[in-house]
Amino acid sequence: MKVVLEKVFPLAATVDNAWQLMQDIEAVAGCMPGAKITERVDATHYKGTITVRLGPAVMSFKGDIEVVDLDAAARSLHLIGKGADTSGTSAASMDLVAAVQASGEACELVGKSEVTMSGKAASLGGRLMGPVSEQMLKQFVANFATRLQGMQPQPGAVPASAAPGETGSQPQPQPHAVAPDPSPPPPELNGLALAWAVVRDWLRGLFSRKTA
Repeated sequence: MKVVLEKVFPLAATVDNAWQLMQDIEAVAGCMPGAKITERVDATHYKGTITVRLGPAVMSFKGDIEVVDLDAAARSLHLIGKGADTSGTSAASMDLVAAVQASGEACELVGKSEVTMSGKAASLGGRLMGPVSEQMLKQFVANFATRLQGMQPQPGAVPASAAPGETGSQPQPQPHAVAPDPSPPPPELNGLALAWAVVRDWLRGLFSRKTA
């Protein structure tokens, strides 16, 4: 079963900060609930895991991530990930192309992903796979945006600089700090919670049409 998603998300951050974060593969992976980089093989190959809960069942996937292309001029990233459930009953793969584009003083995250699942995971997901994948993407972007906010200078922040005529001086503590890193995503992806979010959004749209 394959799902193709093409989305554009506005981000309240500069394009330079967004691109800086996008180049950090471990941080990007950490924005996906339940996902984690476990090993960096080399500059373009990683090993990782993602854990998904479907009611009482917990599925843990282990796989490989390849950075196919990292284009600084286009500020784009191309990743391919492949993995299998540790029980050997399911397999999944993802082909992702993402880019950040300037939009005024802020920027946009533009992405296209192809997600393919087979085995038990595909049979459990069924027709909900597409909507659930969209909810997963929304959670990922929300976490990505939160990390970006942690990179933005806070109002009143004073850049560190050496006094005139001094060289080799140590930077002095500043009265204002950059916002701390956000709380980590949940250790596992709750598939039923995502399914409920899909149903909730569908009901909201249904009643909106009736009252229009």
